[in-house]
Amino acid sequence: MNDLAIIETILRNRTIFFQEIRDGIRLNEKMRAMFVSSLIFFALYGAVMGSSHSLWQALSSSLKLPMMFLATLFICAPTLYFFNVLFGSNQSISQNVALILTAITVTAVLLLSFAPITLFFLLTTSQYQFFKLLNVGIFSVSGIMGVIFLAQGMRIVSASGGRQGAAGRRMVLRLWMFLYAFVGSQLAWTIRPFFGAPDLDFELFRQLGGNFYTNIFASLGEILGFLTVQ
Repeated sequence: MNDLAIIETILRNRTIFFQEIRDGIRLNEKMRAMFVSSLIFFALYGAVMGSSHSLWQALSSSLKLPMMFLATLFICAPTLYFFNVLFGSNQSISQNVALILTAITVTAVLLLSFAPITLFFLLTTSQYQFFKLLNVGIFSVSGIMGVIFLAQGMRIVSASGGRQGAAGRRMVLRLWMFLYAFVGSQLAWTIRPFFGAPDLDFELFRQLGGNFYTNIFASLGEILGFLTVQ
């Protein structure tokens, strides 16, 4: 399977794609194609984000963005797998990883589809906080769509396990979504910057301090005129 052709397969024929994951058809080939495609798309969007600051920031972000998403996958995948097993799912860990990679691949391709919009605002506005919040919104929309695909895949791939088992797996998926978002946002904060503040020199990593959520609220406050982010 062509690494980039898998995107059209997921978006146009998702039911057949998930049924093949359920049946274990070319599972390793699918995972490799999604892995490579995600790396490419995340790297391209990371370069677009970092170009708001400098060439070095663009190169740095093109490496750190794929690393962030794939590290989040490896951190969170065991939790989803073992809790699904607890509620009667017969998924293998390879099927579990394939489903999460599907969500990540959808997120990656949607991020890349937003790249022209990101470039437009990069060229037409100089407000750093607005550009940062714009990207937070883009990541949120893309991530939610990826999770929707994950939920659809889980319904197809998981065994029925009775009504109680299905309800339990739905609950696990909802909780896992919050865990995935929390781990991902904290990891993003840890390996920041991705944009690079315009009044600061290039930094590969920034000192730890604060957290993602307080920084977002502070950025909103600055845009609305309540306070200034340092």
